[in-house]
Amino acid sequence: MSIADNVAVVEARVAAACARAGRKRDEVTLIAVSKTFPPDAVSEAIAAGIREVGENRVQEARDKRPLVTGPARWHLIGHLQSNKAKDAARLFEVIQTVDSISLAAKIAAAAQTAGCTIETLVEINIGRESQKYGVTPEEAEEIVEELRKLEGLHVSGLMAIPPAGEPEQTRAHFAELRKMRASLGLEHLSMGMSSDFEEAIEEGSTMIRVGRAIFGSRA
Repeated sequence: MSIADNVAVVEARVAAACARAGRKRDEVTLIAVSKTFPPDAVSEAIAAGIREVGENRVQEARDKRPLVTGPARWHLIGHLQSNKAKDAARLFEVIQTVDSISLAAKIAAAAQTAGCTIETLVEINIGRESQKYGVTPEEAEEIVEELRKLEGLHVSGLMAIPPAGEPEQTRAHFAELRKMRASLGLEHLSMGMSSDFEEAIEEGSTMIRVGRAIFGSRA
């Protein structure tokens, strides 16, 4: 199947999940994750209706974005090193993986220098896994409040990658994130990928990050 065919299939699945949850389709933003795929593939996805693109690495976006045709908003969804904050602020409209106040401050400073506002999400280590980035659920309130004080940033939500597991185990993590989002008064929840985006939508996700189901398996 072509990328356009894959986008159509994913769109149908998103719409069905929204219907099951009693939600409107426009409540969920589909982000096409193009990690390792070439600019032509991203351009093809945009031509098929994708308007949000996710990249894991600053350097890859720097090389790829100028070669992509068509309008899209770019999200950084991979870990951001503080020494790349300035480049990230220039390349991405949304940075989903803020996990410290010091990193947020560097992004804010870069955004102010560039005369723009960067939408940010706080990455939550919802499974408290030692090998993953993100703040613990207990730290979320403090970091969100500090980010709200920074000029140049608009903190809009939470992002997480739950531990691998059975769908119902993952669903419990999604539900916990939904409660956290509500308690913090935030708009967005970025949760759900190719293997579990339907469950994420049913549990309240507003942003899903889909790579394999759109672009195919990576080499």
